[in-house]
Amino acid sequence: MSLVILQNGLDNISFAILFATLLLYWVGAAFPNIPYLWALGTAGMAIANLSIAALLGARWIEAGYFPISNLYESLFFLTWGITTIHLIAENMSRSRLVGVVTSPVAMAIVAFAALKLPPQMRLAEPLVPALKSNWLMMHVSVMMLSYATLMVGSLLAIAFLILTRGQEVELSGSSLGTRISRNHQKPVTNLVTYSSSTVTESNPTPGLTTNGNGTTAVLEAVKLTQTLPSVQPLSPQRLTLVETIDNISYRIIGLGFPLLTIGIIAGAVWANEAWGSYWSWDPKETWALITWLVFAAYLHARITRGWQGRKPAILAATGFVVVWVCYLGVNLLGKGLHSYGWFF
Repeated sequence: MSLVILQNGLDNISFAILFATLLLYWVGAAFPNIPYLWALGTAGMAIANLSIAALLGARWIEAGYFPISNLYESLFFLTWGITTIHLIAENMSRSRLVGVVTSPVAMAIVAFAALKLPPQMRLAEPLVPALKSNWLMMHVSVMMLSYATLMVGSLLAIAFLILTRGQEVELSGSSLGTRISRNHQKPVTNLVTYSSSTVTESNPTPGLTTNGNGTTAVLEAVKLTQTLPSVQPLSPQRLTLVETIDNISYRIIGLGFPLLTIGIIAGAVWANEAWGSYWSWDPKETWALITWLVFAAYLHARITRGWQGRKPAILAATGFVVVWVCYLGVNLLGKGLHSYGWFF
């Protein structure tokens, strides 16, 4: 069997496995009492990860260079990174919800690469001169791993927002994982102030009731306010779940941000070696900087400002869109120095 036939078979097998894994996770979420679905979903994700790794290995042997130079290869490498980070996050959280949100993205990426890309874009071609460098593996692979990691962390933040929609939830404790949570609700207020004064029965104060001892309880201020929660509080089980999801999302993004930083620095060094300038404000470079700033703001808000709950999750969800614009959007919208072998 030639390596080309092997690759064509592996990309279709990867799609089929990820599709089955998606169904396992979603059916398991809909019917949590069915046994073994969670274990089967995890096994499916692991098999898909190994299948994609074999595809990339075959591609590497066939082409003679690290397989990350065109859109087809980078999409599969991105999916391999997502499935790898998925397995780490699922092992950390012990929650099948991780697979519920990551398996559709992984399956959609593989479906697009295997079924929608034109055949000529799936072929291994010789590298253009600027890519014939040892920096190809260092820069591009680290950037793709950072994209995959940040995507998984952002997907978990989106899951947090869905689970807490319509709820005001504050997670108390540090962002490093203190497991104490509380629902946000306004306190019940009963403000009644009494004072006791003596008045004569012959001249009682109008509107007051006197007792037999000539002492009248004067109600100086009466304010009875009872503010009930506007929404139903989260159940303890869901509160524990969203706390775990929030914590794992924070940790995964905390892993992806240094990878992104290293990738950008490596790219700047490579750019200086190839083009004589560390930074040229190419569209890809500009959006990489925007991505870095978004997730830097997220980590700053959590670590320095102590943000918890929905506000940082919204920022992370925004980062999911920004990562996709940086990875794929700028190559669809215009030309740049990073458009080798893509749509333009």
